[in-house]
Amino acid sequence: MPTTELDAVTVAAVLGVDALIHAYWLTGRVWPARDGRSLSRAVLNADVPFTPRVLIPLIVVLSGGAVAVLAKADMVQLGLPSWLLTAAAGAVAAGLFIRGLAGAVWVLGIGSTRETPFYWLNLAAYTPVCLILCAAATAVALR
Repeated sequence: MPTTELDAVTVAAVLGVDALIHAYWLTGRVWPARDGRSLSRAVLNADVPFTPRVLIPLIVVLSGGAVAVLAKADMVQLGLPSWLLTAAAGAVAAGLFIRGLAGAVWVLGIGSTRETPFYWLNLAAYTPVCLILCAAATAVALR
């Protein structure tokens, strides 16, 4: 598999799994947390309700981003102009970059403390994954 396709599949797979996790939470289940507040604090470092009004737009954005990156890599045919696919893949990369930068700020202790599960999840998973996916989505957008 060429590098661009591997980058696109990687980004799409992670965004797709994230969309599925959000769809799971849409059912009212809160795994891996014990309750909705704990889940919100671990995932967002804030008290946000996991309601359809919050989750459905996230599922749509994550799924759309996954499809856009695959389409830019010519792995899905949408019949859209190349410039639009480039812009969409660039938007995915930009979103991941912004989340990665926010994560770096939280790692520095601004708005987050080491005593919370969010701090460690952000440090070990959320921020590094976002920055790696940002690089992959950027490579796809620039191809």
